[in-house]
Amino acid sequence: MEDYYVYVYIDPRNFEEFYFGKGRGNRKYAHLSDSSDSKKTRRISEIKKEGLEPIIRVIAANLTEYDALLIEKTLLWKLGRTLTNKSSGHYAKKFRPKNTLHKLLHNFDYQAGVYYLNVGEGLHRNWDDNREFGFVSAGQGVRWRDQISRLQKDDVIAAYLSGSGYVGIGKVLDTAKMVKYALDYQGRPLSSLKLRQRDIFNNSESKTKSEYAVPINWIRAVPRAQAKWASNKGIYSSQLVRASLEKQQATLDFLSQEFQLNIQELILQE
Repeated sequence: MEDYYVYVYIDPRNFEEFYFGKGRGNRKYAHLSDSSDSKKTRRISEIKKEGLEPIIRVIAANLTEYDALLIEKTLLWKLGRTLTNKSSGHYAKKFRPKNTLHKLLHNFDYQAGVYYLNVGEGLHRNWDDNREFGFVSAGQGVRWRDQISRLQKDDVIAAYLSGSGYVGIGKVLDTAKMVKYALDYQGRPLSSLKLRQRDIFNNSESKTKSEYAVPINWIRAVPRAQAKWASNKGIYSSQLVRASLEKQQATLDFLSQEFQLNIQELILQE
């Protein structure tokens, strides 16, 4: 029903907007009789002590509840520092956090992410194959298949070789495919290449047990003997196949220095 509205309370002493809300019917007047202890009620009390009343105005009308909530949140985001609203409003996660305009934020300024990727060298994988032909893989079970399948085109990965360290920084060229359909970074079928580890094709007919491969454009990639690592420096590692490095600033700084590149710029490049 389109009977919702968004309203504002204005201080008549300085015409400052100090509260936004949404409602219908007489909701806009409810705060005048609110006896709770809050910044809003204290402001209203101060105004009344001056023999005045808050100015109450509807600023958007004939709205659905969804529209009213979204407009309310937009106003709270824009003017949040000067308001007496307790809540940040509905849909807060859809809005940029306050005081972050000096930063480039994932899902606001760019969509690609930067991820730790455990190359898991062993029975079905070989880092030399990954490095030479431009791909990474995981699978042999739903748990590992699902992790690598979350990589998206243009994501940046930091390849980690267990027991050695970080061995490559690259950009994802396409989403994961069953190994029998997968291509390398040049668009060649993996099945046509002279791979060192041919067991990568074990279980290749099974959607749940097949290895899944992702083509990678390596920006930097080194042999395992030149892997990058530093103990007791807070550098990230995990048994997971894939993990976000977005909040791992020490690791991002380490990788940028060791591989002599700017990971932030890589993320922004399309």
